Amino acid sequence: MTKRFPEGFLWGGATAANQLEGASLEGGKGLNLADVLPGGKSRLNVMSQTGFDFEIDESKYTYPNHVAIDFYHRYKEDIALFAEMGFKVFRLSIAWSRIFPNGDELEPNEEGLAFYDNVFDELHKHAIEPLVTIAHYETPLHLIKEYGGWKNRKLIGFFERYVRTIFTRYKDKVKYWLTFNEINGATHMPLFGLGFSPDSEETRMQDSFQGLHHQFVASAMAVKMGHEIIPESLVGCMLIYAPVYSYDSNPENVMYVRQEADIFNFLCGDVQVRGEYPYFAKRYFKENNVELDIQEGDLETIKEGTVDFISFSYYMSRTDKKVKSPEEIGQGNLIGGIKNPFLKASDWGWEIDPVGLRISLNELYGRYQKPLMVVENGLGAYDKVEADGSINDDYRIDYLSEHVDQMREAIEDGVELIGYTSWGCIDLVSASSGEYSKRYGFIYVDKHDDGTGTLERKRKKSFYWYKEVIATNGENL
Repeated sequence: MTKRFPEGFLWGGATAANQLEGASLEGGKGLNLADVLPGGKSRLNVMSQTGFDFEIDESKYTYPNHVAIDFYHRYKEDIALFAEMGFKVFRLSIAWSRIFPNGDELEPNEEGLAFYDNVFDELHKHAIEPLVTIAHYETPLHLIKEYGGWKNRKLIGFFERYVRTIFTRYKDKVKYWLTFNEINGATHMPLFGLGFSPDSEETRMQDSFQGLHHQFVASAMAVKMGHEIIPESLVGCMLIYAPVYSYDSNPENVMYVRQEADIFNFLCGDVQVRGEYPYFAKRYFKENNVELDIQEGDLETIKEGTVDFISFSYYMSRTDKKVKSPEEIGQGNLIGGIKNPFLKASDWGWEIDPVGLRISLNELYGRYQKPLMVVENGLGAYDKVEADGSINDDYRIDYLSEHVDQMREAIEDGVELIGYTSWGCIDLVSASSGEYSKRYGFIYVDKHDDGTGTLERKRKKSFYWYKEVIATNGENL
């Protein structure tokens, strides 16, 4: 029996404004977090340290997000290419600082609002549904410098005004919304998701979970607002997900990874999907000296604003044990762990585990019984343009086909999966490394780490492969 994807399955691709648009100061846009992040392999190290100063220093660093791939001026060309592949859905984010340049204004920037009107109209012209992330590592820089990012409760009000503005403006153009990108990654990298750099390692946990609490309230408000302003809307959460394997059958290691998985994979999901903090949070907070300031009405808001569906990114699994030596530690997408001897890794050290996606889908659906969308999955790799102009990225086709096949198995398992948007459907600036050379796309963009390049778009071999996948609704991999 052929295992099939459901009719109406939402095939597409995913991006983020800060990695794609460029035009960092055009159209009235204000600076945001991504605009002050340096490019290159030092980016992760700079972001990980305490006391990041949020200043631009062009004498020391490059800032590729300022130009990105210039989607701001080329969106019609890019959307036409997405349509040629047959996209049913395109995941993008709205840059908060295009709508409210500082984040705390009373009135929005009309030029920013009009830009997204034009993008959504172009998508609908090609029968592509927008899937919009409201906050994707794009906290306005003024909110970071003036208020301390999401540590400050005032951001809930600023976010509420922003959300009301875009829901009201785009109520007839956007049905699918996501609140905060990879919300559970915030404690590992608060700079990205919460818009602050920890003062010290001692304050990291307290400030991160307080900031998360503010985002939980803001997310729940957004869900409630979406249902009021856009009755047909579906508002989801967005998690970074990685199943956690014990290195061996030692019960000490099994218990350790169980607790790690609870905090990383399920705490945020439980709050956003079930509407309450999970049972294991109390002990974890106590042992890590976290005391949340939960104000009157917060828990009721969280309970009333549970999401309609769950979206998540999946790049790799995680293997871990309680005691590990430095040489055992592997690289990963914010999540750490140790090397898994059964898995190969990408050029950037991210382990490749297609079966882990099936495990993830079953874990999430088994826990929540809510519709799921895989909204990020892809292979960052070095691509070579051949003499004849072709880009033969068979390694990307292999990676994606194996993961799509495991999604098909999960659907056969009984999982309700409604969509798949491959990450970086067009080459863009890597969030983790600030590199152009870490390419994910079906579409090659002639832009390089040294700043050179024409920005010309080229179809890779995977472009035609994905077009066939969509045309056959996943039957022909």
